[in-house]
Amino acid sequence: MEIFREFTFEAAHRLPRVPEGHKCARLHGHSYKVTVHVEAPVEPEAGWVMDFGDIKQAFKPIDAQLDHYYLNDIEGLDNPTSENLARWIWDRMVTELPGLSAITVRETCTSGCTYRGE
Repeated sequence: MEIFREFTFEAAHRLPRVPEGHKCARLHGHSYKVTVHVEAPVEPEAGWVMDFGDIKQAFKPIDAQLDHYYLNDIEGLDNPTSENLARWIWDRMVTELPGLSAITVRETCTSGCTYRGE
């Protein structure tokens, strides 16, 4: 079974490695949506994979580092593409959240990526 919980945060960034003249090289912001997926068997007694509150607690320190910040200033996010952001979040959550199976990052309503670990 796979469950998920969604989170949103606001942040600014720029993409320093895009081709010259690309609009994303300029400072801009997004209303990001992050979906954290957890996969595990349903616990027979509880009837769930895990408490959604456990996912919220695991994401809380991530949110505190990202929400209303300039992503390029955060260690490890000097090139904060959706792909790099998804991997950065995964790396910080994988040891804190048993069964983590995917991180999806949406930077617009129609664009994003999903990372499932190495």
